[in-house]
Parts: sequence; C-alpha cells; structure tokens
Amino acid sequence: MTELQTRARRICRTNVPLLFCGEGGTGKEALARWIHNNSEYANGEFVKVNCAAIPGTLLESELFGYEKGAFTGANNVKPGRVELAHRGTLFLDEIADLDLNLQSKLLHLLQDGTFSRIGDQGERKVDARLICATNKDLEAETMAGRFRQDLFYRIHVFRLRMPPLRERRDDIPLLAEYFRKQFEKQFEMKAEAFPSEMLEYLKNLAWAGNIRELSNGVARYVLLGPEAAIHQEIPTRRARRVVTGAENGEPPVTLKRLSKDAIREMEKNVILETLRANQWNRRKTALALKISYRALIYKIQDAGLVSRRVPIQPVRDEGRIGIARN
Repeated sequence: MTELQTRARRICRTNVPLLFCGEGGTGKEALARWIHNNSEYANGEFVKVNCAAIPGTLLESELFGYEKGAFTGANNVKPGRVELAHRGTLFLDEIADLDLNLQSKLLHLLQDGTFSRIGDQGERKVDARLICATNKDLEAETMAGRFRQDLFYRIHVFRLRMPPLRERRDDIPLLAEYFRKQFEKQFEMKAEAFPSEMLEYLKNLAWAGNIRELSNGVARYVLLGPEAAIHQEIPTRRARRVVTGAENGEPPVTLKRLSKDAIREMEKNVILETLRANQWNRRKTALALKISYRALIYKIQDAGLVSRRVPIQPVRDEGRIGIARN
C-alpha cells in the first residue's frame, strides 16, 4: 500500500488515463476520489458511472446525453455524465462491461476530446480526467474479443493494482478502528474499542468481500454492540465424497471422521458466539460454557480463533479483557 500511495502521488497531477484493477471491495473508487481531490481537477465534479449497472440501451444517453426530440420520450435536453465531468473526473467503474458500440465512442472521446449528444449533429469539447476500474482481466477480455484492443491501450497508460485485504492483513486492525470511529460519527453512537483478541481474529479471516465486507461488519458492531457478528460466513455447498479408499494420497473419508469434523466445527461456532456475547472476555466465556479456563484457551487455539503466535497470558494475569471506552 505504501508503494501504491507513492505511485498515486506521482500521477495525480497528470492527466493521463488511469486503470485500476482489483477485486470488488478493495477500494478502487476510494483511490479514484483521492486522486481527483489531489489533482488540478479537484474543483470540478467527480462523476461516477457504473457500466455494469446501466443497460447498454440507456448507458449511451447517460454518458453522452441527448437533445430534445432525439427519441421518443426525449422531451427536454439532457447533458450526459461526460459533459458533467468537464474540468473534473469521469470515473468509469466496471469498464469491462461496456458495450462494444460504446467502446468505440469512448475511444473517439479519448482520441479527440470531443463527443456528440444523441440527436445532435455538432461535436462538443470536453476536458476531463478519465479513470477506469475493473475486477476482470482486461487482457483476457481483449483476447476473447469482448473488449477493443485499441481502447485497452488507450486506457492502459498507467495501471494500479488494488491488493485484496487478505494480502494486507496487518492493516485490518487499523482499518477496523478507522471504520469504528467513522460509524460512531455517522450513527451518533459510542462503541467499545475492539479487544486485541478480536482484532487478531479478524486478521485471520478470508474477507472475500475485502474492505467493503469489513466496513459492513464494523457498522453492525457499532449499531448492535459486541454481540454482533462482524464476519458473516457465506454458506457453501460441501462437496459430496464417496467413502472409498484413499485418493491422491489423502486418507479415506469415513463417517467417524465426518462426525468428528462436524462436532469440531459446531464447537468452534459456539465458542465464537459466546466470546462475542461476553465481549471477548475469556474468563466469563469459560464460565458460560461451564468448562475450565485452561480448556477454553486450548480450544481457542485449536480452533484458530487467536493466532498461535500471540502468547496466551497466564491465568493469574487474566481478568476482564481490557476494553477502551470513549
């Protein structure tokens, strides 16, 4: 992320087209807004267009606008998003889903800086910074004929890759605290700071939805309190495997093994929910589960709820987990 910020600072005051690549929820739009706010176009509008959310038949009029009487229902003149972005930034999200016909019009805009409203015979000049984003492999889309090669090279002047959250796990505690404070202001509510055990647990999750998923989880935490489930697992269909001999060197799947795995998974979920209900106080959790404190610590480590690299404090030092209060 430090390297990414360094590169972003270098190009924010230029007017070259930018291409952001990365999974959904990694912060592509946030970076685009940061570049806009730190560029010479900061006084203009930041105009976002989600190319995947608007049908192709409507996207052309949304992008380039139309004249009165251009088609049935065009009762008034409507400027397009491109025109609104004059002296500002045009952010085209999910650019890979742009219709091929519109790709050629976008190419014309990039080449000449001009465009025409639907139903208008003349051309209009526009000066706007273009930032595109995608979660697809544009090179593969180009090879498959779904994306124009000439347009690809036009928008590929400078590319930045947004890393998924699982590649920047050390940032998760900082992001979680940042979102907590932001949502406190937004909801006008006070929330307890995250216990260190919870932050360590969050660092070890997969976060398929990346920063967006983390942000949503922290919002639930602020609204509902420590008992809220920050991470909501997406149910997946387990693969059905026949109980036969070992395959590929793996031990055979037996009913006994399946039962053991199921019990261990249920036990992990019960421990996790009890920890949340008790604000991650391990002593209270042990009492609630009616097991010894030492047994709980073993099960927490065995389930991977706390990193094994984090030493567990001796019993004599363990009291209520310190929770900073505002």
